Amino acid sequence: MNEITITKENFDDEVRNYKGMPVLLDFWAGWCGPCMMLAPVIEQIADEFDGKVKVGSINVDEQPELAMAFRCESIPLLVVVKDGVIQKQAVGYRSKEDIIEMLGL
Repeated sequence: MNEITITKENFDDEVRNYKGMPVLLDFWAGWCGPCMMLAPVIEQIADEFDGKVKVGSINVDEQPELAMAFRCESIPLLVVVKDGVIQKQAVGYRSKEDIIEMLGL
């Protein structure tokens, strides 16, 4: 598994100040059905595109400050960040193809 657990403690290093490839952030919670459906898709993308995209997982229950910072009102929320700037975001379940297109891969 190539996903990184993102916390408020490592956010700056792993996302905000990270330069290079895009970062896909997956905001989720264990009680969220669509999040659980999306989890294997996110894992596939993390594995298949290792070295082309960094994939970060943010549990909104454990990281409420990050959820608030991204104005996360519904989950799953997918956010693409490149060089510290939000490029795209999407709420709800997305197909693997849709997420790959979001990433520009």
